[in-house]
Amino acid sequence: MDIFVLLFLIFVGGVFVFFVIIEPTYILLFNKPIYVHFYPVKRKLSSEGILVLQEHFSFYQKLSPKRQSYFRHRVASFIDNYTFAGRDGLEVTEEMRVKIAATSVMLTFGMRKYRQSIFSVIVLYPDIFLSKSGKYHKGEFNPLAKAVVFSWNHFEEGMAYGNDNLNLGLHEFAHVLHFESLRKKKLGSSSVVFRDMLDDVMYYLDDINNRKALLNSGYLRNYAYTNQYEFIAVLLEHFFETPEELKKHFPELYSIVKAMINYREG
Repeated sequence: MDIFVLLFLIFVGGVFVFFVIIEPTYILLFNKPIYVHFYPVKRKLSSEGILVLQEHFSFYQKLSPKRQSYFRHRVASFIDNYTFAGRDGLEVTEEMRVKIAATSVMLTFGMRKYRQSIFSVIVLYPDIFLSKSGKYHKGEFNPLAKAVVFSWNHFEEGMAYGNDNLNLGLHEFAHVLHFESLRKKKLGSSSVVFRDMLDDVMYYLDDINNRKALLNSGYLRNYAYTNQYEFIAVLLEHFFETPEELKKHFPELYSIVKAMINYREG
């Protein structure tokens, strides 16, 4: 057998063993992948886009220079892989694309798979819009239409105040992650980790004492208790906007969410 063929077969076998046996086992044991970031060729973000990150995303500002380069790559890749469509005369600008992409990337920065196939288009209205359900919305995720829809006015409003626990972008992209995790996934994937931790959140909430403490604290707005989808979305808003408060008053819940998205600082 040709030596190059043999080496190729050994390489393919090694890759197979790593992704099918070693890493799934590691994830099951430690609830995180062996590695998250590996980009042989990084995509470039425009100078305007970099300025948007520097001025509007404290998450990005706190990253090390190396991890900032990973973040920029993911933002550029996100922009290139999804369609952005303005409605009612709204013109979609580079700044808008970067803000939306960076919000999603921030949420998935601890996951190797950071682009979800469950949606393909981001639709932007100037303000509150009438959805296909016949109701007015500030934002929504429509899995049937494979669309994430925002009122740009309210998306911007959510970014304007970094500690009011109201962030429309985080909220809707949290729904995307939630729905994505419910689809059949291979053993040991990030979506399985998200779903497992989601079960832990629901188990935590089912405890009458935990639920009572949460309700009495008034920390999460009432809308969080509508259903599990809204609870997770609101909880993730709080995790990013007031993490120290969440960690101080509900440390177990904080730890579950941290594991859910494989979050790390810096």
